Amino acid sequence: MADKTTPKHDTLQDIESSLTNTEMFIERNQKKLLMVLAAIIVVVGGVLAYKQFIVKPKEAEAQNAMFKAEYYFEKDSFNLALNGKGEVEGFLAIMDNYSGTKSSNLAHYYAGVCYLQTGKFQEAIDQFDAYDGADMMTSAMAMGAKGDALMELGNTQEAIDQYVKAAGKNENGFSTPMFLMKAGYAYEDLKNYDKALEIYTKVHKEYFQTSEGREAEKYIARLEGMKENGGK
Repeated sequence: MADKTTPKHDTLQDIESSLTNTEMFIERNQKKLLMVLAAIIVVVGGVLAYKQFIVKPKEAEAQNAMFKAEYYFEKDSFNLALNGKGEVEGFLAIMDNYSGTKSSNLAHYYAGVCYLQTGKFQEAIDQFDAYDGADMMTSAMAMGAKGDALMELGNTQEAIDQYVKAAGKNENGFSTPMFLMKAGYAYEDLKNYDKALEIYTKVHKEYFQTSEGREAEKYIARLEGMKENGGK
């Protein structure tokens, strides 16, 4: 049987030929390659400089503005937190003046809560929708708060969907049972007592150690009593 193995000296010749061709290409296009390399260095350097000298200072300024707006928020001065006062910027101004920063994004969440607390429910929904919830907890809270706004607007089934979504976003002993219970209340508003009972039972079994878990037991007893009495 004939030996089809490529001779070693042929392989070496191929490698040498390839290297020669590469060297010739580099030599012929040296100026172009240097220009491309220089352009890459300029772009990378520009990005790094932008982050260092533009983004970081802007983020620091935004955080300082947020700190002042949050002060009003914590005092339940929701209009002041939204609109600011004097030299103090509110959440609405922070969104515009520090666009692209983490603080600007978080300002949407705070603004949504402010609108919710002041009875501007559609505005609250718009702000919650604009919030990009990178943080799992605030993301869940924004979804649940949007559910509250939808309930106020009479969109009960949509509110339920938001509550269930919020409950499953970051399952824990705080927000999950709270939003599940809200979903249960909303199902009762729709007179869907079977779904309400299903949710209360879930909360009672899986989150018994929480205040919602203990409260759910009372709701279960009430709905089971209603079923025994023919739903009355």
